[in-house]
Amino acid sequence: MRWLHFILSHSIFISICAAALCYQTFELLHIPFNYFVYGLVFFATLCSYNFYWLISKYHFTTINDMSIFLKMHFSNVFIFVMAAIGLLCCLYFLPAVIPSVSIAVLLTLLYSLPLWPLKQLAFTRKAGFLKTSLLAFTWAYVTVMIPVHDAVAVPGLSVGLLFTARFLFMLMLCVIFDSRDIKVDKINSLRSLATDVSTKTLRVIMAVVFTLYLAAGFILRYHFNDNAQIIAFFITGMVTFIVYMQSRKDKGYFFYYFLVDGLMLFSAAATFVASI
Repeated sequence: MRWLHFILSHSIFISICAAALCYQTFELLHIPFNYFVYGLVFFATLCSYNFYWLISKYHFTTINDMSIFLKMHFSNVFIFVMAAIGLLCCLYFLPAVIPSVSIAVLLTLLYSLPLWPLKQLAFTRKAGFLKTSLLAFTWAYVTVMIPVHDAVAVPGLSVGLLFTARFLFMLMLCVIFDSRDIKVDKINSLRSLATDVSTKTLRVIMAVVFTLYLAAGFILRYHFNDNAQIIAFFITGMVTFIVYMQSRKDKGYFFYYFLVDGLMLFSAAATFVASI
């Protein structure tokens, strides 16, 4: 199981999930696939997450010697560098998306601000709701707006519906992770949506988000008259609800980084099956 732990802990699996969501965007909006977009989003996700893990580990470390720190986390540094090279190679073939990627990089940096070792940025640790929403927005932006960047004659309504559904879907996953980290975040003076509201209020918010997610996803598929996709979507919604209910109990590492993150891959797989 060490190889699976490596894949999960170095964000390789979640990067595959990100590329899968791009496939789902192409399929649901009925636009031509672009394989360089898959590579771009995969490497961008791999790069950004390993960057975030390095910043996070440095934030909580007691080691002052940077060379020792980098040696301890060489695998993250190596993957970050390789992913950055892969990202640049994909951008060479997709120069038109550089502005969109630049926005995604900015969003990633904004999300990581609470962990930067600068006193001037300490106030960002109090932005709980914004932190959770920003991550969900970043995921929606990267997996929807980058794939449709070069698409021709894509109805704005369809893109808006997919973006809304994707944002709400990712917001649910982010809240699940935030709920897991409540105790640790409070100890480290970090805020999230889960730390800012009561458990009861958070469950109400999740119910509203889940309902809006179902509505936006259904309207999108109904707009294209995709009956098979409607069925696949509600199956995905049912599985997501089950995973959320299970997350309200104490769960381990693989539940979150394989099952919860895997909901993205499951959603894309359901779309693929429905398209056959």
